[in-house]
Amino acid sequence: MGFWNNLFGGKTKNEKTYLNKLSWITWDIHNHLLPGIDDGSPDVEQSIELIKGLKDLGIHKSVSTPHVMYGVHNNTPDTIQAAHRSLKNALRDNDIDFELNYSAEYMIDDQLDAIMTGDQLCSMPNKFVLIEMSYLSESKGLFATIKNLLERGYQPILAHPERYNYYHNNFKIFQEIKNAGCLLQLNLLSISKYYGEQVKTAALTLIRAGMYDFVGTDMHHTRHLEALKGVVLKYDVRELLRDCPIKNATMFETVQEKKIA
Repeated sequence: MGFWNNLFGGKTKNEKTYLNKLSWITWDIHNHLLPGIDDGSPDVEQSIELIKGLKDLGIHKSVSTPHVMYGVHNNTPDTIQAAHRSLKNALRDNDIDFELNYSAEYMIDDQLDAIMTGDQLCSMPNKFVLIEMSYLSESKGLFATIKNLLERGYQPILAHPERYNYYHNNFKIFQEIKNAGCLLQLNLLSISKYYGEQVKTAALTLIRAGMYDFVGTDMHHTRHLEALKGVVLKYDVRELLRDCPIKNATMFETVQEKKIA
């Protein structure tokens, strides 16, 4: 019980360092590093600062996932590609070695079906697609969206399920989501109190049940970066997630690469 008790009351050990504590993740599959296209990094300069922070933590590969949210962040493959190209050029000009891919985080809203129908999804390698819901109310289209994505050959991943407060008293819904074919991604900051005590409790409950398939930083700004450093100083994240089948390191391997491994 000491390990779990430490999650709620442990103290940071000052002699530890955050350097390379997240190297085991390999890929950060959820972040908002691309400059100026959503509520994440506002410009290239901050994007580079955040990327340097990820590298310090041991993460050298990333899939940037800007919001696609009707009426708020109306991103398209073109806007995402342009921001990605701008940041890639800046990384090259500053001689920063960092593998930067791009996709999107899709809000389940009235626009998403049209995006799928029009073949305008900006998916990750191997056709993974990150989806999210409003924090205020459950999307009635969640299961239909999961079904539609799977039928089109995509693998949906639900972002930060622990943050949907309306599910906190209905944990069986998470198994129903997984049974429908959707995978679950944990925000690393959720294991602290960054988003609140209830979110932390939900995250730890899902961890104990071995429900998570992926982790992500969901990094938007330097406050997230500093908080993440504090999390990895305070907690042994890899040990915490030992019972979860975290797939970040292998999700983009080809079938042939998996056979060789």
